[in-house]
Amino acid sequence: MMMSKDSAKQQTKGKLNQAAGKVTGDKQRETKGKSQDLLGKAKDKLTDVKDKASEKTGTAVDKMKDKLDKHS
Repeated sequence: MMMSKDSAKQQTKGKLNQAAGKVTGDKQRETKGKSQDLLGKAKDKLTDVKDKASEKTGTAVDKMKDKLDKHS
C-alpha cells in the first residue's frame, strides 16, 4: 500500500492543526485537524480500493483473452 502525496499532505496538515488546537485550546482548529486527518485517510483507502479493483479487472480481462485465444 502506497500513500499518495495528497493524502499524506492532508493527514500531516490535519495532525498539525489538531496538535496546535490542543496546545492553544482552540477546539475549532482541533476539530478541523481531525477532519483533515480523516479526509486524508479516506483518500488513502479510496486509492487502495481503486488499485485493487483495477488489478482484479485486469486479471479478469487477461483470463478472458486466454480463453478466447485457446478457442481460436
